[in-house]
Amino acid sequence: MADNNRHIKAVVFDLGETLLNFGQIETMRLFREGAKLSYDFLKGLGQPVGRFRFYCWRNLITIRMHCWLANITGKDPNALRLLRRNGTKAGYQLEEQQWRELVWLWYKPLRDICKSETDIVGTLTMLKDSGIKLGILSNTFVNDFALERHLREIEIVDFFPVRLYSYQFDFRKPDPRIFRIAADRIDIPLENIMYVGDRINMDIEPAIKLGMTAVLKSAYTNAGKEPPDGTWKIDRISELPAIIEKINSQLAPA
Repeated sequence: MADNNRHIKAVVFDLGETLLNFGQIETMRLFREGAKLSYDFLKGLGQPVGRFRFYCWRNLITIRMHCWLANITGKDPNALRLLRRNGTKAGYQLEEQQWRELVWLWYKPLRDICKSETDIVGTLTMLKDSGIKLGILSNTFVNDFALERHLREIEIVDFFPVRLYSYQFDFRKPDPRIFRIAADRIDIPLENIMYVGDRINMDIEPAIKLGMTAVLKSAYTNAGKEPPDGTWKIDRISELPAIIEKINSQLAPA
């Protein structure tokens, strides 16, 4: 009898450069676009935004400072909380839905350059119909409202009943605790989960150490880098059903 304890029963995905392809972005250009959209929104609501230049610099300094702190502490900030804190100090008076719209407008320029695979819905449908559970585990400070609005727009959010974002925790990948929480939430042992990501140090190495099946999605973030032995490599998410079928068939009883 072949050992079937490592059958793939679930697939957990990273977001950026995995499910969502942004490519190498012009960070400052996108930041200014988000600043302009959010500034105009606030100004239209009669909020005391002041001059655009000051508004832009204040938010840039806030984001950079908290990203720097995140690299030290291992805890990602919550973009909605940061915007609310800055806005409250500036005297903004917004309803909850308006705060969420503000987060979306900051994120929207990134959403507008994003590309997802044209057959992603079909691929996820195939995985789901074959009995594979699906989840998301991503390092991000972007609030789930914006991310899931994006996923809803491309019609894939409902494939993922389990969605974990690092800003919701006191730690982030590659911390093994966040992978274990994902496994608990999806209710599948780590050894039966395939983790798909684009970063060798954040995604592939910790997944392998925890006994997961690791899949590296080709992206500029891993160009020219060699992943650990035992890593599967793909160029497209659509390759996954065939890989899972191959792995599971090899582990079927002889």
